[in-house]
Amino acid sequence: MANVYDQANALESALRESEEFQQMKELYSKVNENAESKKLFDDFRDIQMTLQQKQMQGEELLEEEIQKAQNSAQEIENDENIKGLMEAEQKMSQLIQDLNRVIMKPIEELYEINNQ
Repeated sequence: MANVYDQANALESALRESEEFQQMKELYSKVNENAESKKLFDDFRDIQMTLQQKQMQGEELLEEEIQKAQNSAQEIENDENIKGLMEAEQKMSQLIQDLNRVIMKPIEELYEINNQ
């Protein structure tokens, strides 16, 4: 019987070597090497984290916070370095979603069998 954790570690290694991750890594370096891109990216992430924390705590988002987030999103869309990184993140996210579907297949099949 295969050790699931060994397989998970092998999957982690495969993800690190994947084209999608390598592209993300390269594009993230480009963002960090450009002072303007890095500041925009860091500010955007800070805004996202703040809004997520408020939502998780059930706090109402203020109109000015929403506007600030929208303005930040618009600024990063105009930065080619960040835009490339975001596109690479989307590809990586899709890959992870695909893997999750594969991983969950035995459980889904189990419940489908029990529901018949």
